[in-house]
Amino acid sequence: MKVYPIYLNRLSEKKAVLIGGNHEAERKAGELLECDANVTIISPALTEGLSRLVNENKLNWINRSYQKGDLAGVFLVIVAEYQDDEDQRVYEEAEERGILVNVMDDIPHCNFTFGSLLKRGALTISISTSGAAPALAVRLRERFEKEFGEEYEQFLRFSRSLRKPMARAYPSFQERKQLWYKLVDSDILALIRSNEHELAYKKAAGIVGHEVVREALDS
Repeated sequence: MKVYPIYLNRLSEKKAVLIGGNHEAERKAGELLECDANVTIISPALTEGLSRLVNENKLNWINRSYQKGDLAGVFLVIVAEYQDDEDQRVYEEAEERGILVNVMDDIPHCNFTFGSLLKRGALTISISTSGAAPALAVRLRERFEKEFGEEYEQFLRFSRSLRKPMARAYPSFQERKQLWYKLVDSDILALIRSNEHELAYKKAAGIVGHEVVREALDS
């Protein structure tokens, strides 16, 4: 199986549908909501966690099983739980409408698959073995979880706050590019990992300037 990796954005502008109300559906709902997706769940029963999301108006809920026509206007559909030939029927409608569809644990009824994900704030690492050895993808993710700690989330949060002050202080893209590489190649990540945040900020100030860092931290 040959796959082409992509990352979807602007999901809040499109409709995503989850079919099933089990714990797999709950997990996928959480992942989609983290991306601000507009999610509708179709299932006659929900887990406690999914019920809570519905009550908090974070999910739209259709309280019944899937019916043909439910995918009108849908961009993405994930089948987390199905009965009888529901997976086949969902897949056929999705294909007819040109919709991204994934029936979990049923590769023949998928036109896209999920990687094994590691998230650290704004950092996302997706691992795929193209179906050859999913267990290896899991083991690699476990290894990366040890290597890429919470310091990456903190560093990226700081980096995001630097972007506007950097753009104002250094109008030249080439100059900003060089400075960003100096930041990334420095020992700032190691300092954050060691909880030496003040030293990390001083190191950054030495690279991009004290005013830039002060403005970033104030924001």
